[in-house]
Amino acid sequence: MSYDKEDLKEFMLKEIEIIQDTIRRMALNSFMLKGWTVTLVAVTLLLKGTKYQVFIAFIPLLVFWFLDAYFLRQERLYRRLYNWVIQNRLRTDEFLFDMNVHRFKGEEQSRLRIMFSITLGWFYGSIFVLTLIYAVVILA
Repeated sequence: MSYDKEDLKEFMLKEIEIIQDTIRRMALNSFMLKGWTVTLVAVTLLLKGTKYQVFIAFIPLLVFWFLDAYFLRQERLYRRLYNWVIQNRLRTDEFLFDMNVHRFKGEEQSRLRIMFSITLGWFYGSIFVLTLIYAVVILA
């Protein structure tokens, strides 16, 4: 089915709105994960028990670090989709309202690489190092 320019313009505006909402949700998820990481690591370190209980704090830290990288990667993929829609929607109805970002996966960094990016690496890495120092002090 072929659409005229006005239809494609309306579709583009609606697609952009949907993609922006998805990007906003991914960013909110990332923000919430950072808050939960700090909270759970602090609570775990404050629990009294054996000396080795301090290592339990690494579980939420590593899990949330990985999840944050997942959401950041998804956000970047949706930004690629956003750019594709801006550049191509007025010329074609290909992938109309297709929110599957799988076609952009090869163009984006892996989750592991994103985990050690500047923003996530410094945030979670500093918590990791501080927790490790705390563990060494407790065990000494």
